[in-house]
Amino acid sequence: MDYVKLGRTGLEVSRICLGCMTYGAPAAGALLPGRHAWALDEAESQPFLRQALDLGINFFDTANVYSSGASEEVLGRFLAANVRRESVVIATKVHGLMRDEPNGRGLSRKAILFEAEESLRRLRTDHVDLYQIHRWDPAAPIEETLEALHDLVKSGKVRYLGASSMHAWQFAKALYLADRGGWTRFVSMQNHYNLLYREEEREMMPLCQAEGVGVIPWSPLARGRLARPWDAGSTRRLETDLFGKTLYAQAQDADRKVVERLGEVAERRGVPRAQVALAWLLARPGVTAPIVGATKPNHLEDAVAALSIRLSAGEMAALEQPYVPHPVAGFG
Repeated sequence: MDYVKLGRTGLEVSRICLGCMTYGAPAAGALLPGRHAWALDEAESQPFLRQALDLGINFFDTANVYSSGASEEVLGRFLAANVRRESVVIATKVHGLMRDEPNGRGLSRKAILFEAEESLRRLRTDHVDLYQIHRWDPAAPIEETLEALHDLVKSGKVRYLGASSMHAWQFAKALYLADRGGWTRFVSMQNHYNLLYREEEREMMPLCQAEGVGVIPWSPLARGRLARPWDAGSTRRLETDLFGKTLYAQAQDADRKVVERLGEVAERRGVPRAQVALAWLLARPGVTAPIVGATKPNHLEDAVAALSIRLSAGEMAALEQPYVPHPVAGFG
């Protein structure tokens, strides 16, 4: 395993981050925000958490909304029972709908301070290493959000702050206001970025590089679309992942060409497609650690193997050539 600094901080994280959205509790009946029919329960999740530790992964990402808090509970119980707290980096997020009532979501001071305490309780820890705003909240003044987050850092309950998918102008505004107000700055951006969706290269990626912000992309394999042939059979996740369908509903012909080109490069190298797709992402300027989900043993094995693949300039260009502009997706 390779370890790098997260942005300009002194925090060292593994170059692969284990995404824990898959772990928690399968949804039954209507799918609510953060609940998924394809999620694994606690017993099914533990082998993958163990495998991550065995492979040297020290970076774990979850969110309060995943499985309505069950993801944090599963991760917290496992880490408390198996590692020293200081040997791992725990990241979680705040913003999503947790209760169908006023102040049950969002980035107001009230919501942030309450949800932070709830996340700490579920994670069985007295601090979170990376606390991230899951999305931009247009209903809360960003100054209110930044000050509340700063207070969590100063209280010792949060070590670093991060953000997730939003417009570059919003992130630039947040960084500027944090500097102006003397509040703690965001050190990371968790954005939607992969071979099928590269719109982040227009503004967000250059902004992060200029500001020394570490990038930890989510959906690095495009919800599995980059790990399989274009015409492969469906999976339970593809069938039930309603949010995923909104991400890749456009530019189908161009996306097919990208997937086919990926298959050609992978076949020439004699390695799985997932390894090549992740190797491409790991080689992109500014990327710290892709957030990889795992429901089969080979998922994490492929992710770690990708660290050893060095794509040539010709291979990088070939993978990128079929891409066409896409509508902005992933901010919802």
